[in-house]
Amino acid sequence: MRLRRLTLTTLFAICVTPVVAQAPFVHTQGKEIVDGAGKPLLLRGINVGNWFVAEGYMWHLNEGGPESPREIEALVTELIGPQRAHDFWRNYRDNYITQADVHLIKQCGFNSIRVPLHYKFFETENSEGFTLLDRFVQWARQENLYVILDLHAAPGGQTGKNIDDSDGYPWLFSDASAQQHTIAIWQRLARHYRNDHTVIGYDLLNEPVPNYPKLEPLNSAVEPLYKRLAKAIRQVDTHHILILGGVQWDVNFSIFGAPFDKNTVYTFHRYHAPAEQSTVQKYVDFRDQNNVPIWLGESGENSDEWIAKFVGVLEKNDIGWAFWPYKKMQATTSVVSFAAPEGWDSIVQFSKLPRATSEEAPRLKVRPEQPVIDRALAGILTNIKLSDCTENKGYIHALLPPSLPRDVSK
Repeated sequence: MRLRRLTLTTLFAICVTPVVAQAPFVHTQGKEIVDGAGKPLLLRGINVGNWFVAEGYMWHLNEGGPESPREIEALVTELIGPQRAHDFWRNYRDNYITQADVHLIKQCGFNSIRVPLHYKFFETENSEGFTLLDRFVQWARQENLYVILDLHAAPGGQTGKNIDDSDGYPWLFSDASAQQHTIAIWQRLARHYRNDHTVIGYDLLNEPVPNYPKLEPLNSAVEPLYKRLAKAIRQVDTHHILILGGVQWDVNFSIFGAPFDKNTVYTFHRYHAPAEQSTVQKYVDFRDQNNVPIWLGESGENSDEWIAKFVGVLEKNDIGWAFWPYKKMQATTSVVSFAAPEGWDSIVQFSKLPRATSEEAPRLKVRPEQPVIDRALAGILTNIKLSDCTENKGYIHALLPPSLPRDVSK
């Protein structure tokens, strides 16, 4: 009798408990990315570079000055000391991308945002990166924008260049600890966002292996690492799209064998190439041969005329895109730009001097006065706020001309 009551109780619970269906995620379907309703989705996006991963050229610090995040951070620490530098960067990350910026991105006509990430901000579940990214994703959700997470700076470095904040060599592909570290980062990100419909994909490694002949032997290590990362992510998240970039700055797809995950997009980057069919044809062929979607994850840094022409080529071929970048200092090749503060030129010149210990005395001779430094860095924190930025209408209209339909579903 006891068994009978238990069975009836269990059956009653099953009958009266509502079944909540999981809403569909954006996913791949043959050669297309489709939304939760299965409608083809053409991504038109922008990259919010220089937020988690600072780049020297976006601060006009290149051509002999600091270029990588760690180099720029070292300069700021040298200029204002450790505690004030810590506070500066917290303030910077808090204000570089705000709700107003996300709203403007929507108003311009974009439907997606690629977010370049530095692994160091996601070492624990309560890291600063998750605080900032959760807030950002919420803003994107309110604006009906999709978000793509891009591991721009992986442990060990996937490029050895300034863009991944590495030690000058892409150790990720031969250092076991760096690979395990990268797996842990992606599992943590995937576990955190596994049920989030606004986040639609994970761009596993930005631009692995530069186009230097001496590094080409590393090409063969990239897809095996992608497979390990995919396996680790799928242990905690079966919903989100995996995005795989080719080698030599995401240009070379020859490393890829048959697709190994049914929900995968292949991404390429193209800068300063002819804005014509020949630039995209090999990727279109790859799509047709493998029955998988392709996506342009980065392009730009060119004239408005070139950008408008290249967007036309992409859209003619049903290739979604995310151009670079949203914001940087004193430029027309971005959605918005911020002014260089008073005294910034003197800091730029100082930053280009050798930083060896033996050069300490010569550096002190030309170091800007502390009030100049303080005003300049305070000016950066003011100028990066959208209310003080300038919209580059030519760049925006090159990407999204007013005549372009705002409903990007086919």
